[in-house]
Amino acid sequence: MREIIIDPVTRIEGHAKITIHLDDAGKVEDARLHVTQVRGFEKFCEGRPFYEMPSLMARICGICPISHLLASAKACDALMAVRIPRTGAKLRYVVHLGQMIQSHALSFFHLSAPDLLLGMDHDPATRNIMGLIEKSPELAKQGIALRKFGQQVIEWLAGERVHPSWIVPGGVNAPLDPEVRTRILSGIPEAMKIAENALSVLKSVVGNFAAEVESFGNFDSLHMGTVDDEGGLDFYDGGLRFKDAKGKIAADHVAAEDYAKFIGEAVVPWSYLKMPYYKPIGYPSGLYRVGPLARLNVIERCGTPKADKELKAFRKAYGAVAKSSFLYHYARLIEIIFSLEKLEELLNAPDILDTRVRAEAGPNCNEGVGICEAPRGTLIHHYKIDDNGLVTWANLIIATGNNNLAMNKSIKQVSQRFVDGNNLKEGMLNRVEAVVRAYDPCLSCSTHALGQMPMQIDLVSPAGDILDQVSRTSAM
Repeated sequence: MREIIIDPVTRIEGHAKITIHLDDAGKVEDARLHVTQVRGFEKFCEGRPFYEMPSLMARICGICPISHLLASAKACDALMAVRIPRTGAKLRYVVHLGQMIQSHALSFFHLSAPDLLLGMDHDPATRNIMGLIEKSPELAKQGIALRKFGQQVIEWLAGERVHPSWIVPGGVNAPLDPEVRTRILSGIPEAMKIAENALSVLKSVVGNFAAEVESFGNFDSLHMGTVDDEGGLDFYDGGLRFKDAKGKIAADHVAAEDYAKFIGEAVVPWSYLKMPYYKPIGYPSGLYRVGPLARLNVIERCGTPKADKELKAFRKAYGAVAKSSFLYHYARLIEIIFSLEKLEELLNAPDILDTRVRAEAGPNCNEGVGICEAPRGTLIHHYKIDDNGLVTWANLIIATGNNNLAMNKSIKQVSQRFVDGNNLKEGMLNRVEAVVRAYDPCLSCSTHALGQMPMQIDLVSPAGDILDQVSRTSAM
């Protein structure tokens, strides 16, 4: 058996490598995604006061700190057993929409557009953001401007673009300034033009990628996301919905505190990233996907005019349940349009300037779960505290982790479709990386412990032979 190793996987957040296993004829037998970095947030949060958790958890990531702030704060809301003021919840959602816009813009324009607009087989020396700027300078400028707008929404509301302290247990720590409201609203029309243009550009080129649409994670699976009471798109609140490849709802409106009845977590010795799965089916058959594509698959509607129009066109083209992970790019742009529409709707709400934005309370429960939709998918924070409010246990299920089984199956599918071990070309391997980029993984966020994490240590000779191996595995 021979191996092809892609190390590192490029144009993603964090560190990973891919191992492709070939048989003696040069055909792909298997492929694996190895996440090679590990975080220890669950352990070093033990003993800390619960009210510190949002600000600590925001440090998990510099790309999507608002998502961790929200999930953590919602878990703390549950520990305090409070219902936060209505305007406080709306303001949390507003800042989260800024997060969605800036993160999705980063993924599409900076990380994925070089493949989509320059081509999977383009010279790797210029198949990057600099090459994109040279070929499409106006589009590149628009991408920078759209991401900047999302970041400014966060900064104007919360005081800082990264790791703000504005989101707190019980709500937010300051009401909305009317001048900030006006400033954000004035920027939405231009941001919408950019988002609509980007979607138009993607629609114009997606036909060039028929083989990729067919092979980039194109398989039956469950999809998971949060939905509101009417089954609409909701990034901030709502219950969990699981839907299968035929459009049948497997579980609906699952409350945050009941997530563990439906989601199990497995570990493997060759990666630090956990393998969540749908418990009623079991591991590993209970594979599900999360994120923009999964969210569009599980909802009845987006709930805003332009996004609903685009969702209708998307479903007409790819079915009620779109199976190809290549379409994450398309779904991401629809979600930007939804975010801008929802942002305008919330900022025009009659009570958005209300000064009652935080509920004050101490610990009233010993266990709390917070769930929200991060840019990359469903994010779960689960804490236990003692009677003094000190954290005794924490578990995090990160969006990227929810997609781990799907990403591994996808790289195997792409490798078997495109990689020829006897006639290897760079574009083949770029497609293997590109299917990972379609999920937009945030690997720095995603590696969190489940009991004793697995570890495998290889002693390798200068010739590449494995001389000895020590491994430790952890139970599911």
